[in-house]
Amino acid sequence: MTGLVPTAARPSFNTGHLLRTLLPALSMTLILLAIAWLNPRAISYFGFSLMLNLAIPIALATVAQMFVITINELDLSIGTFVGFVGCVTATWLHDAPVFGVLVLVASVGVYAGLGALIHLRNLPPIVVTLGMSFVWQGLAILVLPKPGGAAPDWLKAFMGFQTPFVPFPIIAAVVIGLVVHFGLMRSSYGAVLRGAGGNQQAIGRAGWSLLKTKVVMFALTGTFGVISGMALIGITTSGDANIGNGYTLLSIAGVILGGGEFVGGRVSPIGAVIGALTLALAASPLLTFMHIPPDWQVAANGVILITVLAARALIGRKGA
Repeated sequence: MTGLVPTAARPSFNTGHLLRTLLPALSMTLILLAIAWLNPRAISYFGFSLMLNLAIPIALATVAQMFVITINELDLSIGTFVGFVGCVTATWLHDAPVFGVLVLVASVGVYAGLGALIHLRNLPPIVVTLGMSFVWQGLAILVLPKPGGAAPDWLKAFMGFQTPFVPFPIIAAVVIGLVVHFGLMRSSYGAVLRGAGGNQQAIGRAGWSLLKTKVVMFALTGTFGVISGMALIGITTSGDANIGNGYTLLSIAGVILGGGEFVGGRVSPIGAVIGALTLALAASPLLTFMHIPPDWQVAANGVILITVLAARALIGRKGA
């Protein structure tokens, strides 16, 4: 009959895909509602400033991990690298700024070299980065054998900046998410970088160098790892060789919670930042307000993450 559109030709609205996209924001909303119910006074300018005090370093480390996951790799050294950067920031960057900057730039170069080594020698990235985690940890201890040092004054002032109306951590998170989103998801070269994880053969046939893309992605991981370590010291004001050890698992969880996947170059920079904020809110404020003992909080965080991932898998199955 005329006027009827065949079923196959009708545009379909994928509810499952929409729900998967919105799941990171929904997860954070549920965490905020729970916090508001348990302690209404926490939903305020001062409350958000306290709850999200350490969210920015976590978000930066999560974005750093996201670059590696985009090309189907995994970085098990980002946590100890953040700790190493923190030690350099609290010592050499404070006492000898020029030398400190050179060390941090060189560390980014090491990350880029790891990308080249993994690609050229076809080495398993998990093994390489696991080995580097011990290297970064050892270097951090050499730089700062015991907790101490001091953050540069300009870094403390920047991380302690008080913005009107909206807390600084929220503004910083929005800026990080949007900058990385437009750089990786909206630019032409960003499509090439993501293609290195989604379809390497097509990228190679198009004349792009897979070696270069992996070097760039690992260099970006190192760059954001450096910024994360510096931000962490700007907040804590002193260094510790073990200060970033937990960031490896947090960064992986943040990327996956934000909608990323280990294969296919499927990541979401905005989702990764939201995932990091969700973990920051759930890691201490929510569980503290629920009067869960500190010894059980790590397990409770795992339950929250598993619940969200199970919901995402269920939504994906229904939307398929």
